[in-house]
Amino acid sequence: MSREGLEHRSTVSGARRIVVKVGSSSLTTAAGGIDPSRISRLVDVLASVRSRGAEVVLVSSGAIAAGLAPLGLRKRPRALPAQQAAASVGQGLLVHRYTEELARHGLVTGQVLLTVDDVVRRAHYRNAHQTFAKLLELGVLPIVNENDTVATSEIRFGDNDRLAALVAHLVHADLLVLLSDVDGLYDGHPTHDGTRLIAEVRGNADLAGVRTTTAGAAGVGTGGMSTKVDAARIATGAGIPVVLTSADQASAALAGDPVGTLFHPTGKRRPTRLLWLAHATEPKGQLVLDGGAVKAVTERRASLLAAGVTAVRGSFVAGDPIDLLGPDGTTVARGLVNFDADELPGLLGRSSHELKRELGAAYERELVHRDDLIVL
Repeated sequence: MSREGLEHRSTVSGARRIVVKVGSSSLTTAAGGIDPSRISRLVDVLASVRSRGAEVVLVSSGAIAAGLAPLGLRKRPRALPAQQAAASVGQGLLVHRYTEELARHGLVTGQVLLTVDDVVRRAHYRNAHQTFAKLLELGVLPIVNENDTVATSEIRFGDNDRLAALVAHLVHADLLVLLSDVDGLYDGHPTHDGTRLIAEVRGNADLAGVRTTTAGAAGVGTGGMSTKVDAARIATGAGIPVVLTSADQASAALAGDPVGTLFHPTGKRRPTRLLWLAHATEPKGQLVLDGGAVKAVTERRASLLAAGVTAVRGSFVAGDPIDLLGPDGTTVARGLVNFDADELPGLLGRSSHELKRELGAAYERELVHRDDLIVL
């Protein structure tokens, strides 16, 4: 590794607020139960990081996997209700184990279960941000997971790698560490001859030709290597460095040793809630804009008014995420809409003053406010 790479690893060891994500396959046995020794080793590493004065947020998979054995299930169920049942049983077991292990080091943990809705909507985002801030202020080590027990396909993050990247931005972390059962990013399957570990990634050019379809070895998780690379892109694009390595190398990685793959920051920090809107939501519908509205939204960062919209697609209600399309069908932005889909056809192409005069003051407001809109 280059001297420059080693210098960057010293910034990793100097991070003061760290989000660590660990996958199911790194915590459980092949049968699906919790492996106490693996959790104990991970907690020892996290406690060591805390002892040097850094704050830690743990994003932990494993709730569904931990619930398999107690329910007599031999593999992860495909049906959502069965997954939710397994999560309901497993989440308590998982957090109980973490609580006991952290208590050995005099550390207190707090559970934070999130859905997309908890952070994308403005009031919910403030609550989530304040909760994390207070937990860290009190010296608590938060343990985060998606709320699998109640989450539906419409409000799921999809995988905890993406969740971890977004949480890292939410808590203003200095570093994101993604732990799995693979010791870094390879240019092919890590068990095949001739594959090479990629020590550093500075941009998309370093990923050219890399195959990222590698799945976890234990078969109990949802995210393969591609989800980890996507998560790294989200975090680094928002100015947060990422280390990707195996759980067995967690101590070395957090100490700044040149293990795994280091993804260097590629962008600057962005408004947190809008980052979640861009990466954690699925649009419920679309609004087609005329050329003038596209320019206003993308160049002037203006709110979207009814006068600039030519068509409505999909079924949605006020507060839902929707995509904004240009005249050629290209998606230019995403935002939270202020009206139900069935209200909009009679408003399109009309000025705010006209709508206020004919329909009342409630119809003078923007279709999408600029504070609830991100250009893609």
